[in-house]
Amino acid sequence: MDTGQKGSDGTGVSHAAQPSAAGRPRLVDLLRRLDSIRALGVDLSLDRVRAALDRLGKPERAAPAVHLAGTNGKGSTAAMTEAILRAAGLRTGLFTSPHLARFTERIQIDGREADGDHLAELDARIVATGVPLTYFEVCTALAFLAFAEARVDVMVLETGLGGRLDATTACLPVATAITSIGHDHLELLGPTLLDVAREKAGIAKPGVPLLLGPLAPEIDAAIADVARTVGAPLRRAGRDYPPAPIAPRLAGAHQAANAALAVALARAAMSAIATPAGPAAAGAEPEAARVDAAVRAGLTSVTWPGRLEWLGPDLLLDCAHNTEGAEALAAALDALPRDRRRALVLSIVDGKPAAPMLAILVPRFDVIVATSSPSPRAISPAALAALIRAAAPPGGPADEVEVAEVDDPEIALDEARRRAGAAALVVVAGSMFLVGAVRAALLGEAGDPVPTSDPMGPARGRR
Repeated sequence: MDTGQKGSDGTGVSHAAQPSAAGRPRLVDLLRRLDSIRALGVDLSLDRVRAALDRLGKPERAAPAVHLAGTNGKGSTAAMTEAILRAAGLRTGLFTSPHLARFTERIQIDGREADGDHLAELDARIVATGVPLTYFEVCTALAFLAFAEARVDVMVLETGLGGRLDATTACLPVATAITSIGHDHLELLGPTLLDVAREKAGIAKPGVPLLLGPLAPEIDAAIADVARTVGAPLRRAGRDYPPAPIAPRLAGAHQAANAALAVALARAAMSAIATPAGPAAAGAEPEAARVDAAVRAGLTSVTWPGRLEWLGPDLLLDCAHNTEGAEALAAALDALPRDRRRALVLSIVDGKPAAPMLAILVPRFDVIVATSSPSPRAISPAALAALIRAAAPPGGPADEVEVAEVDDPEIALDEARRRAGAAALVVVAGSMFLVGAVRAALLGEAGDPVPTSDPMGPARGRR
């Protein structure tokens, strides 16, 4: 909560959450504090989080980690990895970001969201360190504390931004992975894709296997240079690890590569730590049949909401918040029969590559309703509608797209159905904020009392 007093870093931002009337910190207090420190923006550095973790007793060392970076696919891959490890009998911690509707989605223990009020109590310990952490650094420290307290056997951690200076890099991994390299956050990690690749390769550790998803040759070479310098053995898709034995529950052709990577990561982790599926003592491999069973159980049970998620036969949700995400959504749509009209409910936040995303998506729909997500960075429906029309020039393949603009997402969904017809396929996409809000409303799930999200302001510098 912002009290208006000077923070310990002199920014004018208060870093201490004020307890509720009951006297103990509650989730709402944590959310207010997180909202207040968003003003610190993105400041990539490991100095602060390491100092705070040292004062907290080094919770990041309480369990080995599987550490994932990448532009797209790391969340899905992390979810599948965690599901496999949990199916193998391990007590797991999963840390991902951002969240769809609730902050507690980010921190899960054995497949269950952490208790929000308890996270607020843990945050009091973070505040007591006196270290002025950024939004994501607080989230990461909370995850480490929650996992250490729960005595998890393994942490599965998704980087927030980049890798080399990401707060999650404080962990002690037994396996690391890079799922993909794309054009997101070039202003912070670039300016080129090779720069992005080198930043994400910063999660590599000496002697720890670094597994790669399918990458362009020049990207692969840039990452290999970093791995060679660090001393991290590389494992590549198709050469060093095979396809997954079965298709994952998650929809989309792109999930095959993510599933193969998740299986390889889970196997590497189980080989490095003692597991109920078979200890790694004296170099012994985990018992093959039980590991295989865990792989199959994990891949068939995994869930990852808001990513090519069907809510009934006529409604598809997909975050698709960048160019690569739009391409994956387009591929999924192209695999469906074009036997009915299609409508898109769309919101895009400022700073995302709207023009290339629209060039991919617009030709695949008959109706597009521009709306606004809860994010303060959302492009206005009027401005987005203008971009949509620009992506459908006269005489082009998308010339006949019907475009509308509706401020409220739920009303926009109704408008899309009205314009496209009762039998139409309706897709909600373009923003995690939009998908999260629509999904929660349709399923009757509670959102946070104080909505909050990661800041995306420019970094103040790299150390």
